[in-house]
Amino acid sequence: MFFVYVIKSQRDGRFYVGMTENVSRRLSQHNKGQNRSTKAYCPWTLCFFETYTTRIEARKREVYLKSGTGKEFIKKEWSGSSVG
Repeated sequence: MFFVYVIKSQRDGRFYVGMTENVSRRLSQHNKGQNRSTKAYCPWTLCFFETYTTRIEARKREVYLKSGTGKEFIKKEWSGSSVG
């Protein structure tokens, strides 16, 4: 299984989209500063994740969510929200 996830910085409200096989491990890595592109914006909270059976499907969704249209979808649906 592959997961596409969106996390939100508690520091400045920015979003980050990624793909992984283990969402909880990956979120932990982000919050420990183990990702160069996200470490300056810790801590992070999980907004949502989606499950895919193949890496190709997950990658297509990740690319969409990183596009302008995808970013607008994320902002519209998740600004001010977190999983919980």
